[in-house]
Amino acid sequence: MDSLLAATDIEEALSTAYVHAVAAAAGYVVALRNFDRDGIDVTIEAGGGFRPKIDAQVKATINLTKSEDVWKFPLKRRNYDHLIIQTQTPRILVVMHLPSEQVDWVNVGIDCLILRNCAYWVCLTGSPASANSTTVTVDVPSNNRFDVPGLVRLLEMSRTGTLR
Repeated sequence: MDSLLAATDIEEALSTAYVHAVAAAAGYVVALRNFDRDGIDVTIEAGGGFRPKIDAQVKATINLTKSEDVWKFPLKRRNYDHLIIQTQTPRILVVMHLPSEQVDWVNVGIDCLILRNCAYWVCLTGSPASANSTTVTVDVPSNNRFDVPGLVRLLEMSRTGTLR
């Protein structure tokens, strides 16, 4: 195959495209970070009063495991440390759950574009520091879908200061 991208690069590109698509459908603006030095990949901004926004670290994986009402996601300690700190702009982690087979990640037809599967979010602000030196397993609630209604709720929580 003549692909220039590794599977992890493709996962990253698809998760960012997913966030862009959901934000566009909600009527929001997405700004990409040139350098991920502070644990943030994208900023999503809304209009209206107070001009709310959120920052997000965006991940994609085929290795999400479900336990009761949460997805278990192993997050690098560095990313975890950036997401637990209190910041003026609320921060979330967005995790896209991809099918196990790469061929199923994107399907294009003349009347559709299907990007599988769904993404979920969690706000880790205020979570305890971890003693683990490499990864922290994060619980991502399965009812926190990163879809248009979910994103609208997130920006409203940012607007009212209730996203923590």
